[in-house]
Amino acid sequence: MTDETHFDAVIVGSGFGGSVMACRLAAAGQRVCLLERGKAYPPGSFPRSPHGMRDNFWLPHEGRYGLYDFWSFHRIHALVASGLGGGSLIYANVLLRKDEKWFVSEDLEHGGYEHWPITRAELDPHYDAVEQVLRPQRYPTDHEPYRSTSKTRAFADAARALGMEPFLPPLAITFANDGDSPVPGEPIRGEPPNLHGRTRQTCRLCGECDFGCNYGSKNTLDFNYLSTAQRYGAELRTGCEVIALEPRRDAGGYAVRYRDHPVESEAAGRDARLRAVTCDRLILAAGAIGSTHLLLRNRSAFPRISKRLGTRFCGNGDLLTFALKATENIAGKRTPRVIDPGHGPVITSAVRVDDAVDGGTGRGFYLEDAGFPQHIAWMLHLPEMPRPILRLIRRRFVWDWIGKGPDPNLGSQLSDVFGSTGLSAGVLPMLGMGRDIPNGNMTLRAGRLAIDWKRRKSGPYFDRARRVSRDFAHALGARYVDDPLWYLNRLITVHPLGGCPMGRNAGEGVVDANGAVFGYPGLFIADGSVMPGPVGANPSLTIAALADRFAGRIIEPGREATR
Repeated sequence: MTDETHFDAVIVGSGFGGSVMACRLAAAGQRVCLLERGKAYPPGSFPRSPHGMRDNFWLPHEGRYGLYDFWSFHRIHALVASGLGGGSLIYANVLLRKDEKWFVSEDLEHGGYEHWPITRAELDPHYDAVEQVLRPQRYPTDHEPYRSTSKTRAFADAARALGMEPFLPPLAITFANDGDSPVPGEPIRGEPPNLHGRTRQTCRLCGECDFGCNYGSKNTLDFNYLSTAQRYGAELRTGCEVIALEPRRDAGGYAVRYRDHPVESEAAGRDARLRAVTCDRLILAAGAIGSTHLLLRNRSAFPRISKRLGTRFCGNGDLLTFALKATENIAGKRTPRVIDPGHGPVITSAVRVDDAVDGGTGRGFYLEDAGFPQHIAWMLHLPEMPRPILRLIRRRFVWDWIGKGPDPNLGSQLSDVFGSTGLSAGVLPMLGMGRDIPNGNMTLRAGRLAIDWKRRKSGPYFDRARRVSRDFAHALGARYVDDPLWYLNRLITVHPLGGCPMGRNAGEGVVDANGAVFGYPGLFIADGSVMPGPVGANPSLTIAALADRFAGRIIEPGREATR
């Protein structure tokens, strides 16, 4: 081991929990070291080519240090990020607060699944604090060219046809400089220098939010919390994959060992090095999968940790569905409707479906419109092109060969090659997320992470979410299609939660309401793993707000995490 250095606080992970922690602790004068396994992504560095995407996965044993870390378990798959800024690099920017009624207090001893040891009122000041930093804006439908986003209108039309009221959720995207009208591609002004030293641009409506924004339009954590943390002296180390952690018996605090991977181009070719740091306080913020996996692998070093480690896993009710080949009624005739999901940010609008009442059994959820980059639209369109191309060859070039020349202007015939574009332009992806049952268990099997989660318990929730999604598709005159994984009795989540849940005591959870691990002073967890159940809404803002609360507990212990 080399280069062992002691810090006031070591933070593992740079997502919504780790970034907030690093910023607040560094601003309070603490010596902070943040360890992020992935690399930094300045604007323009996110790959787009097939060659670049091939290597864009986190596979360090293969020498690949990319953005996406994809996990496949028995009944559920999970997609998480690896990079400086964590999940903010690939999320769809929605910043919603957890509904007040969803801070439930079920009886865990008699069939209940979740008990939140905090309330919405306690968390609201921390929501406020995070929003001041991330500066969300709503999609500006009152200004051109944003007004022309057809998927936003289509989603709103379907919602109102079903008696629902759509809304524009707050998005961590900069559409306009303060005081200016929204214009795509304008330099963003009035910000302190960011850690990349790069100029950002207002949203260019390219639909690439989930692939990494190459224009810096997203207010990702590297542009705000992490840049501020660095200005306050925090040491941000990339390529640092933590593999071991343990309490220091004599000196107190904790020791952390990690692999220093050659993630940056100037380090390419060298092998990973083993390094170590020590600290008075250790904050795990590697996500529901990362932090839980770390503690499970190092459980022998923490014999007093709660037996609830690995429990209460859920996917936040994530559900992907599609409305295909939408149509609309024009002059009494059904004609293809253009939705063009690649134009605009990935998510622009949503509806909220409350818990069922009056004897109903459904748990509440949000349904949001979705989009994708235009290169995916081209992929969807390819199956439609062979027939129009053959028709062009037959009608145009065959006539040339037999000497009967048609009109020399090819524009109309080339336009016909694209056909109806019904599949690529008339599709509306829909994202559901809400209150599934947190009944999953995370364990190690033969040294590998395993998750025992069964969809059946959450069946009524998913049935209800699919039914509403189907109604949206039919309201658009479209064909409803489930995620193909649904037919294989599997789901994919981009919001894995739980594994180190909050509780009122060690018999109920791994951490208390301030993120402190029961039985281990100075050890904290600040990420999605501490959720005792689903957030329901997109969880990023709630994770950040909890981290803000936890940071207050460290800075001013006597004030019980108030700012």
